Amino acid sequence: MANKTTATQPRLKALYNDKIVAELEKELGVANVNEVPRLAKIVVSSGIGKKKDDKRFHDIVENTITKITGQAPVDRLAKRSVATFKIRKGMGAPIGVVVTLRGAKMYEFLDRLVNVALPRVRDFHGVSAKAFDKSGNYNLGIGEQSIFAELSFEETQVLHGLEVTFVIKNGSAEGSKLLLEKFGMPFERKGDK
Repeated sequence: MANKTTATQPRLKALYNDKIVAELEKELGVANVNEVPRLAKIVVSSGIGKKKDDKRFHDIVENTITKITGQAPVDRLAKRSVATFKIRKGMGAPIGVVVTLRGAKMYEFLDRLVNVALPRVRDFHGVSAKAFDKSGNYNLGIGEQSIFAELSFEETQVLHGLEVTFVIKNGSAEGSKLLLEKFGMPFERKGDK
């Protein structure tokens, strides 16, 4: 019966439940299994910025995020006015799009990101180990969407960046880094730059 439940789980979720929790509990020296860091959600977003009035660019960004996450994004409107950028609070044109992934889709996206997309980055030496906040969440900036295998050549002609935020529950910078390393996140070594 146990094999049937793990067969339907994403590979990284099964790995986390079967192996990583016990390893983290021992390495971090926590007394309770509920104190072990765990991935709560992954937020994938992209700002539209200067091209906020260009409907075609908005559609390209929306299509990219839909294809790489398997989920439709939500438009984000301005929360405050910024005169320099000609943005008014709550204005009609979206200034970005965002998707929040949880559960199976979150683990499947992480698996594709770590094992397929990041190795396709040109001159890749690992992701920065300094992008953790006080709560242990990790932010990863991706310069262009062409590293994702889900996109065709035509869909990568207009380049734009993405921001991927890993929200980690019970995390600290050290514990969150250990968790992401166990999922296969390639952090840069001190000698690499």
